[in-house]
This record gives sequence, C-alpha cells and structure tokens, in this order.
Amino acid sequence: MKLREKTTATLLILLTATLFIPMIIAAPRKQDGTLQEGEIVYSASHYLAGQAIPVGFDIFGYNYQAHMFKGYYCNVYLGRDNLPPFTGDVVAYLAANPTAAGKWYWFPDVMLVMKWNDVWLSNMDRDGDSALDRHYGSSSYIGSGAWETNHQWGTNPDGTQWNYFCKIVAAPSGATVTGGIWYAADGVTEIGTVIWGSFAYIFDVTNDPSSNQHGVQYNPPSPTGFGYYN
Repeated sequence: MKLREKTTATLLILLTATLFIPMIIAAPRKQDGTLQEGEIVYSASHYLAGQAIPVGFDIFGYNYQAHMFKGYYCNVYLGRDNLPPFTGDVVAYLAANPTAAGKWYWFPDVMLVMKWNDVWLSNMDRDGDSALDRHYGSSSYIGSGAWETNHQWGTNPDGTQWNYFCKIVAAPSGATVTGGIWYAADGVTEIGTVIWGSFAYIFDVTNDPSSNQHGVQYNPPSPTGFGYYN
C-alpha cells in the first residue's frame, strides 16, 4: 500500500507541525542575517548541531536557500531526531540506527520533493530572533500568502509505481471554517480542507494503478494558483 493511503493524515499533520524543518537557530548577530554569512547553525538537538547551514543542499536533502527539500522522505526528520541521513541501504542503516525503525516517518522506499515560498520559511533572519523567518511581515500565517507543495513517489508491493502531489496554502484573510473546510470571505466559495489550523489543502493529484487512482482527486472551486492567495 502506498504511503498516502496509509499515513496521509498523520503525515501531513506531523510533517508541518515543524513546518518541514528541523529546529534551526542562529548565533546572535546583526539583523538581516543570511546563509551566506555562515552564522545560521543547526540546533543543539540536531545531528549536525552547531554546524553552519550550507547555501546548497545539506546531507539530508534540504536546500534552505532555494526553499526546497529533495530526497528520501524519512530524511525530513532523521536529522532533527539526532540520527544520520538515510542513503538507501535499509539493512545497514537499521543495523547502525535501530531506533529509526520505530519512527512514524520511517518509509525508506518513498521519495519526496517539497518546495515552499519565502513566507512559509525564509532563508534569512530579518527580524533578529536568531531563526529563519516564518510568515515574515505578518503576525501569523493567516493572510500571509505562504504556500508549500509536496510531491511523493514510490513502488507498490506489486511492482507498480505510484506518485502523489498536493498544494497547501495559508488561509487568506477573512476566510472562515465550516465543517473542516476553509471558505472565502463570502462564506460560500470553498477554498480547501483545513490542515494544521491555519492552512488549506487545495489540490491533490494521485496516480496509482494498484488503487485505480489516476489524475486529480481534489480540486475545490477556488483557484489553485498560488498568486490568488498572496
């Protein structure tokens, strides 16, 4: 069974409980800190604790400068749990790191690409709080224009390939919730399913021959272009 069918609700809730990042802090320094300065470092609880976050991809698959992650799904979390990155050999990895097998995110056969905009998670510290900015310029994610995409793929037990893609946006100002659905300020136009409180799940494409799913599975009436929510 593919990952989305088994764990979509848990995956999405927990995946962004930390907004897709291990906790990252920065040493005290001037405002408008950037990754290029080499002063923003991984937190003390991270596998790379104290090391400067690189401008390009790190060993887990994060590229904070480019606002993206690309790699094994489990690597989204392993570093945060003070575990090394998974590189493809399940037997060898679990022999060296047996606790990984009990993690909810241990799906070593699933690949993932995430992308987000600067409002979702910035590559700078412009407010001087010693952390990469979230919803900079807004008091919360609501109405901020933040967005994120999630693309997963893998292989079913029968050998067929599946893939899944979704779009998630911060709910716009004036939106309201009824029955677990975000609606526009008019109270009528459906935006998308509530997720993580402040966000709406607005688009879903699944292709999986094992479950006979092909194409768009969820596409509410509101536009799915990110510009609509800025």
